[in-house]
Amino acid sequence: MLLFNKPYGVLTQFTDRSDPPRPTLADYITEKGVYPAGRLDRDSEGLLLLTDDGPLQARISNPRFKLPKTYLAQVEGIPDAATLDTLRRGVTLKDGLTRPAQARVIAEPAWLWPRIPPVRQRKTVADSWIELTITEGRNRQIRRMTAAVGHPTLRLIRVAIGDWRLGDLAPGDWCLATTHGPS
Repeated sequence: MLLFNKPYGVLTQFTDRSDPPRPTLADYITEKGVYPAGRLDRDSEGLLLLTDDGPLQARISNPRFKLPKTYLAQVEGIPDAATLDTLRRGVTLKDGLTRPAQARVIAEPAWLWPRIPPVRQRKTVADSWIELTITEGRNRQIRRMTAAVGHPTLRLIRVAIGDWRLGDLAPGDWCLATTHGPS
């Protein structure tokens, strides 16, 4: 099992047929025979797990196993208690009600690396950070949830999947996992 800190703009796949090709996992991962366990959108950053263990990959990726995934989201505006409560109860999206999430406002992390390119800042709109933990993985779910409650996501970083943590892994770096994860 590999832990990878996926930089912004990198595709969660090993090949790209675009012209010109976009950055992929092949630009960073030298190990052979490992595959992503789940997705992380091109415009999202942070923890991605790669494995050669098919059953483990299924346990990580399949929402049926309800493996928690924790994200830090920089959002427009400052969510109030009612907004956080809505996220905690579940948000109605076009594809149905989400499972309840854990949600809280946090300070901007001191350890955070600069994003390249930087997030566009608007002088007239404040932004803030929230920590969200979900147990499903719908397409662009965090972004859709925050937009639905009136706080669009500006930057999204996954910091944990189950017991696996991003820790101090720098963007573009990977390491071997020291734990075996869910059983």
